[in-house]
Amino acid sequence: MGRGRPAQPVALSAEGKTSLEALVRRNTSAQRDVFRARIALMASEGNSSEAIADALHTSIQTVSLWRGRVARFGVDGLKEQARPGRPRRIQESERLQVISLACEPADWGGRSTPTLNELVERSIGRGIVPQISRSQVHRILQAGDLHPHHVKQWLHSPDPDFRAKVNVICDLYHAKPRGSVVLSIDEKTGIQITERKQWDRAPRRGRARRIEFEYIRHGTQALLAALDVHTGRCVTSCGDTRTQADLLAFMDQVALAWPKKIIHVIWDNLNTHRASVWENFNQRHGGRFKFHFTPLHASWVNQIELLFGVYTRRVLRNASHTGKDHFLNRTEQFFRERNEKPKPFKWSFKGYHLQTGEPKGSKHVKS
Repeated sequence: MGRGRPAQPVALSAEGKTSLEALVRRNTSAQRDVFRARIALMASEGNSSEAIADALHTSIQTVSLWRGRVARFGVDGLKEQARPGRPRRIQESERLQVISLACEPADWGGRSTPTLNELVERSIGRGIVPQISRSQVHRILQAGDLHPHHVKQWLHSPDPDFRAKVNVICDLYHAKPRGSVVLSIDEKTGIQITERKQWDRAPRRGRARRIEFEYIRHGTQALLAALDVHTGRCVTSCGDTRTQADLLAFMDQVALAWPKKIIHVIWDNLNTHRASVWENFNQRHGGRFKFHFTPLHASWVNQIELLFGVYTRRVLRNASHTGKDHFLNRTEQFFRERNEKPKPFKWSFKGYHLQTGEPKGSKHVKS
């Protein structure tokens, strides 16, 4: 006498059979899916449920379950079905209120980042939920991709002519006026000349290079630099001080480097850059200098900062200088090598000339 109801016949389409065979062969397939696919393939070949259960070392009830789903729904019947689970104790509206609490400062006029414990106390204290745990608050914030403990700083420029000044500078970066040169100029002050007391220890497999913490100070230096933004050529000078006289001497050096050019100077709003001495300086050089000042709190507009970043990484970072001469030799070598093969920075920002209000990537349709 046969056991139970007869097995349901399984007929797979050629496409469905091919997809299941590929799933079985794929090394990255989940074992749960491979197991179900094998049942469906063996059933489509006419094997009995008992034979499939013996071959796959499972129960006849399990084979009958997936065999029946394939017979009714095809290959889609092998997919995992949604399970209702326990109903949510914290409803969607309450979750949104918890997220709103996380966006508030911890203390008005004080701390701006609330802790999970504070969010728990606020949620219960304001009657949003009768009870909630730290882990539940954490999961709610994670689901909303919200990280109230992460903080990024930004600096606002109060300059009312911010856009106009940036546009002028960007225009000079992209195209210099005929018969002129565009120079980005600034000072890097307070460069400490330090020498480590002990030799470095070389890196080994699985271990970083070790650097002595203590150091010997050999004074400080101030670096003055002018960058030709269209060729990458540099003019530099190092000194013990950074005074008005030092800057005037450096600018005379700049004037000698481009003796017949109109020189457009881009620099920041430092008080030594705004002094009246530059009117006399410009008259002395035939009015060839045109000064352009970056907006307040907008040092990113000045390309010389990019050069200083490269210089810091290549010369100063993790360096040990035995004295001022050693430091000056390495600095001079760095800029000499750059001038032998000058390469300008690629300035892609074009300014604020076009303000259409359209979303990024939108296409202009001609009428």
